[in-house]
Amino acid sequence: MVGTTTPGRKVLGNAEILDAVAPHRPVYLTAKSMHAAWVNHAALALAGINAQTPDPTNGVIQRDANGKPTGILCETAMDLVGKIIPAPTPDEVEAAIGLAQESLLSVGLTGVHDFDGPDCFEALQKLHHAGRLKIRVIKAIHKEDLASVLSLGLRSNFGDDWLRIGALKLFADGALGPQTAAMLQPYQGDPSNLGLLAMDAEEIQAVGQRAIDNGFNLAIHAIGDRANHAVLDAYEQLRAYEKDHHLPELRHRIEHVQVIDPLDLGRLASLSIIASMQPTHAPSDMEMADRYWGSRSRNAYAWQSLRQKATRLAFGSDAPVESPDPFWGLHAAVTRCRQDGLPGEAGWYPEQRLALGDALHAFTQGAAYAAGMEQCSGLIAAQYWADLIVLKEDPFTIPARDLYKIKPIATMIAGEWVWQA
Repeated sequence: MVGTTTPGRKVLGNAEILDAVAPHRPVYLTAKSMHAAWVNHAALALAGINAQTPDPTNGVIQRDANGKPTGILCETAMDLVGKIIPAPTPDEVEAAIGLAQESLLSVGLTGVHDFDGPDCFEALQKLHHAGRLKIRVIKAIHKEDLASVLSLGLRSNFGDDWLRIGALKLFADGALGPQTAAMLQPYQGDPSNLGLLAMDAEEIQAVGQRAIDNGFNLAIHAIGDRANHAVLDAYEQLRAYEKDHHLPELRHRIEHVQVIDPLDLGRLASLSIIASMQPTHAPSDMEMADRYWGSRSRNAYAWQSLRQKATRLAFGSDAPVESPDPFWGLHAAVTRCRQDGLPGEAGWYPEQRLALGDALHAFTQGAAYAAGMEQCSGLIAAQYWADLIVLKEDPFTIPARDLYKIKPIATMIAGEWVWQA
């Protein structure tokens, strides 16, 4: 997409392009990362966004040289339009989850870590009560919902074998695509842009102490190296807080760890912080990472470097940003290639490739450990849940380049066949 430029910012598009195809109907499109939106003038007008509208905290309204909004909204600025979009009804949310559940079962998933909002949690409870929840769900809590959740006395791991409360989700920065991930050094070709740090170490520590006092694990989104550094600084203080107050060492994690300063590589393991990462991001983002981060990309999606530091890896997909198919993730982790074979047989920064066994461990036992369920999930073994899938192909015998093609022929959860091809 092309558009009018804003000094110091890369613009992905502008309202005029959307006006040409939808001049009267408001349009709101999210970027793949979900950290930026593209809107037309009808949407800007409905939201009351004009040249005088200030940037919200931790957000950017991109503007042209005259200060006029271009139609690109980054981070919290997305909410200015997003909040006026009519919300789906509870029945619509429930129906959508039912369809999504069938899709997830078909690619071989038996459980998910969900980061959607309270409307999703309500729908999941209704499905569970009706006996129609067929996949296990660990439900994260948002920062804005923490007070109400604590007022009810809820904690991480409250629930049952099918639906339970997970971590408190926080955001330390933005994303690579809109160049809002918080960086220690500027983005390539944009010397004034260090991204957006949504929460610094002190802010994370303040919220984190409240969460820890009430038994909540933390899951903190951090993509840029500055954000990861800030989160690790906060976790260092929070681990000391747990120890000083004789509190249990909780299962805290960093979501994404997409690029990390080499000096911080060993800190996750030393602090017992889980690296919750999504392998499909690497082949999907590699060209963009090289363009915006340059040589720093050698420390991006650094699975092997983190594993060698004894970091606990928990792999997932970040769906709907990427496909939820775990075999796509296995392919990315083992080959560091796109499915069309690019950038070549060796892969992108091949020193970060994982052996298939290590990647499988991260998708199974690693994810179970992050959920606090490693004693009953993540293995096919006695006394573990009968959650498993049936495959035609053996992942260990087919060429690594074909891993993404694997499709389950049946999925079992709790001893029941819940999906069959």
